[in-house]
Amino acid sequence: MTETLSGVVRLLEGTAFEAVSGSGHALTLDGRPEHGGADRGASPMELVLLALGGCTGMTVLDMLRRRRQDVRGYEIRVEGEQAAAHPRIFRRIDVEHRIRGRDLDPAIVRRAIELAATRYCPVMAMLGRVATIDESYRLIDDETGAELMDGQIAGS
Repeated sequence: MTETLSGVVRLLEGTAFEAVSGSGHALTLDGRPEHGGADRGASPMELVLLALGGCTGMTVLDMLRRRRQDVRGYEIRVEGEQAAAHPRIFRRIDVEHRIRGRDLDPAIVRRAIELAATRYCPVMAMLGRVATIDESYRLIDDETGAELMDGQIAGS
C-alpha cells in the first residue's frame, strides 16, 4: 500500500517560510542570520534531524509499550555533521536515546532501538544511505534519577 503525503511552503518575509503539512500542522522555517535569515524558525536541515528523532522515538516507544516496559520519560538528542561542500548533506549523525522508567529491561530497549534503526523508521532508512548514524542510549531510574546503564549501537 502506498501513501502520498503533501504540504505547502509559503514565503512570509525575508527568508522565512510558513510550512503547512497536508494534515494541517504549521511551522515556521528560516535561515540563520549568517545565511541571510532572521532565525525565526528551524532551518530545513534542523527539521531533518528532528524528523529522525521523532520517527525513531515514536517507533521505539511503540515497541517498548508493547513489551510492557514502564517508560516515564523519553528524550532523543540528535546531532548531525554536514559536509563542507554543497549540497552540505549530513555525513554523520549521532542519536542518543535517554529513557526514564521503572524496571526497564536493557535487552528489550536495545532491541527496540536496533529494530527502529534497521527496519521500521523510514527517516533512518533514507538518511542511512548517505550518513553514518551512530546510536546510543541511557537508561535512567525514574525513582532515583540514577543512570542504570548506557550503551552504543554503532553504524546503524
